[in-house]
Amino acid sequence: MLIKIIALAIAVMNVLAFALMGIDKHRAKAGKWRIKEATLFLVTGLFGGLGGTLGMFAFRHKTKHWYFKLGFPALLVLQIIIVAIGIKLL
Repeated sequence: MLIKIIALAIAVMNVLAFALMGIDKHRAKAGKWRIKEATLFLVTGLFGGLGGTLGMFAFRHKTKHWYFKLGFPALLVLQIIIVAIGIKLL
């Protein structure tokens, strides 16, 4: 049961990270209020690494910023390692 809850939480964070990247790109094009970069990193850092990274490249958003281009994939790799260790321990 715990594994299902954790998997659901990770899935939700990834969908949220992907959506936030799309929403922020749309707002950037429209010249509207933007989502803070810290918020994008927070959601991506809280196990939304895959969604954030996919969103960055799918929407071509924040790809000119080195800290996004390197940071999001680095967070994804770290999260994969953490999940793999967690699975092994369980």
